[in-house]
Formats: sequence, C-alpha cells, structure tokens
Amino acid sequence: MNINVYTEATPNPATMKFIVNKLLINGSADFATKESAEKSPFAKELYKFSFVNGVFFASNFVTVTKTEGSEWDDLLPILKEFVKGAVEAELAVQLEEQPEQGDFEGSDIEVKIQQILHDYVRPAVESDGGAITYKSFDDAGVVTVELRGSCSGCPSSTVTLKAGIESLLKRMVPEVTEVVSEAL
Repeated sequence: MNINVYTEATPNPATMKFIVNKLLINGSADFATKESAEKSPFAKELYKFSFVNGVFFASNFVTVTKTEGSEWDDLLPILKEFVKGAVEAELAVQLEEQPEQGDFEGSDIEVKIQQILHDYVRPAVESDGGAITYKSFDDAGVVTVELRGSCSGCPSSTVTLKAGIESLLKRMVPEVTEVVSEAL
C-alpha cells in the first residue's frame, strides 16, 4: 500500500495534524510527555526529535505538538517524511491493545451526556486533532470532561468548552448547569 501523508492545521497553533490513508488505532492514545511514550514505539521515535512536545493518535492521524520557538515551515517536511516511514514500517502506536470502551455507564442522565458527547462532540473535536473523554457528572449539574491532543492547552478550548459543549449539553440535558475540563 502506498502511504500518503497530508497535514492539516488545528485551532491550536502549536499542533499540527498528520493524516494518513491507513487506520493507525481504534480509539485514541495520548502521549503528552516523553515518559508516557515508553509504551508506544511510534510516539517514542517522534519524541527523539527535540522539537516534539506532545503526541496524540486517533483513527488515521497523529497530532504533534511542537516546542515553543520552532517553526512549522521547518518541521513539516521532516515530520511528514517520518510519519510516512513509520506507517510504512508498521511502527506500533501501542505495544498493548487497550480494551475497547464498552457501553456507557451511570445514571440515565450520565448515559445521555456520554451519548451526546460521543455522537455530536467527539467527531468535531477529532476533526481538530483532539479528543474528549467524559469523566463525571455531579449533583450540582457539573459535567467534567478531559480534553486531549490538540485541544489540551489550545487557546480556543475554553470557547469550545463553554460556547460549544456546555451550550449543547444544557439544551439537550436540562440537568446540566456547567461543563468544566479536568487539567491533565
């Protein structure tokens, strides 16, 4: 199979999405630090570049966060070539398969929240090179989520969280009063 790699900017200026014409992983995997990449040969190799500051995988793309002071114009050719070679060499994204996330769990309200996040929010967040994970819903109506990939540390993530996700959940689940993001 001939592997093609193309790039797509994300709302986070420090991250770039490298999309390939092959499935890399079912689900997603976040390697926000060099230490966390020990279980990912692909991410571990990316972290050998001094300008790599974060690695996130989902379906057919890898999102790379660059260090401050480095320029995408200089990095894109290097990273595109690396990603192409890594995919062609079938470098593993994870050494161990992570268990598939099963059915949604919790109260009826929690299941409804998780379903909305899965059906409406997840595809939009993934298209920007990130991921969202449901964490909890408390008695005060506060939904806690975790933003990963390009969404983690993105300047526009607060707007996405409040104007987008919170607004949607409040409309569809009247019990929701607020949506907050858990810091990584």
